[in-house]
Amino acid sequence: MNRFVIGDPKDCIGCNTCMAACSEVHKAFGLQSFPRLQVMRNDDITVPILCRHCDDSPCATVCPVHAIKHENDTIQLNEGLCIGCKLCGIACPFGAITQHGSAPIRTAPDNTDLHNMLAWQPGVKAIAVKCDLCYFREDGPACVQTCPTKTLFIISDESIKQANERKREMAMISSPAIPR
Repeated sequence: MNRFVIGDPKDCIGCNTCMAACSEVHKAFGLQSFPRLQVMRNDDITVPILCRHCDDSPCATVCPVHAIKHENDTIQLNEGLCIGCKLCGIACPFGAITQHGSAPIRTAPDNTDLHNMLAWQPGVKAIAVKCDLCYFREDGPACVQTCPTKTLFIISDESIKQANERKREMAMISSPAIPR
């Protein structure tokens, strides 16, 4: 199983601290500053949406230039290889891949009324943006580290094993002894 970050909607307060942290650390590392996660809101709930680093990775399957690959129990995007075809965003079952590009020096007409998968600007190369688990940071994903309510956490084989052990321990504590 690949590692990924997930958010617990019952604790998310929609502060966007995770998005700001993501943006800043990627910008400092020389990558696009557009956040790799989006905080989604409706009337009742707020939750960050991130790449689930799928084992079958439909995004990597459809990428015509192999810019998305399986590496170190994650699905990584090489921004330098991406041609901006948007197939990965269409294939993503979680809506966790978006397209973004740098603005040219000259101001181009703005298509902000369009969904980001349809928007375009002359002279701007839009490339895919997805969670990379901050592979370049020793401390792991910046979003997890900076979340004030600890809503975000990493799911991995080890974290699932620990959660199952805690559940078994709690079940043993709360259930009466079974007579023999």
